Amino acid sequence: MLDKRSLVGMALVALSGAMVIPTGWGQGETGGSGGVTLHVLGNVQDGGYPHIGCERPDCRNLFLRPAGQHQVVCLGVVDGEEGKQFLFEATPDAARQAHQLAELPGAHKGMPDGIFVTHAHWGHYTGLGLLGREARGAQGVPVYAMPKLRSFLEDNGPWSQLVALGNIALRSLTEDQPVPATRRLTVIPIRVPHRDEFSETVGFRIEGPERSALFIPDIDKWAKWDRSLADEVARVDCAFLDGTFHDGAELGHRDMAEVPHPFIVESLQLMSDWPEAERDKVHFIHLNHTNALLDPASPESQAVEAAGCHVARYGDRFQL
Repeated sequence: MLDKRSLVGMALVALSGAMVIPTGWGQGETGGSGGVTLHVLGNVQDGGYPHIGCERPDCRNLFLRPAGQHQVVCLGVVDGEEGKQFLFEATPDAARQAHQLAELPGAHKGMPDGIFVTHAHWGHYTGLGLLGREARGAQGVPVYAMPKLRSFLEDNGPWSQLVALGNIALRSLTEDQPVPATRRLTVIPIRVPHRDEFSETVGFRIEGPERSALFIPDIDKWAKWDRSLADEVARVDCAFLDGTFHDGAELGHRDMAEVPHPFIVESLQLMSDWPEAERDKVHFIHLNHTNALLDPASPESQAVEAAGCHVARYGDRFQL
């Protein structure tokens, strides 16, 4: 059975955005700068935290004193032996997240060696703009995208300028077809049902030399998927799953049908008869600013832990 997730309190960072990297499961077996490690660089839903127009005390306090650990959902993976590093999602916080990725053990100081994007919703791809003429002016950063997402980036400004100027180099993904990111790191896109206004949506299975992880930050409902969540979690050692909303009551001013996601309470019910070892793999991610799980001390966070699952926290590290 895998070691427990690293303690939440160790994931806090200074206002400068420097990252404290706690110990995660499997660390030490192939630890150090030569291993393949996965790092949580953000766990918040697309709109961020604090959230535009939010007048709750917690948002107001974060506007006054920003905290570097509250970033939009993103994973970073470093293959220290190969000297390569990858981002999963290009978020509005991509400038900070690319810097944090480059500061990790085994990483280099340049741009990511690849960015894997799940879909064309605001928080998952708009950070690509930071690679363009107005910002980094990067050259040839590989961006991995499914066919509709690739066409969306090629055919719509300002993203098309990134392609035309060679700031990004689009790489095509095919459903269920493995991509060898390095000799020891493989990424497999998996289609999931979601509001596909501009592109299809995928999750990723991320396979290292020893362990693997599932990353599904967005899905409408588990019941709409043509796959068994239990079967997909059984195939991996850790699963980062859509935890956008705790329940259906937290968006009082919005119709939840406009933004369908599996509620945490629904997911916990679905997983209630799973073996303990399977529930222990689950880390909820992509938390809306209204979600009480953002507070590690909240009763809702404690209930998730009591159910045998976890909440992904900024700075969590896992050996692959």
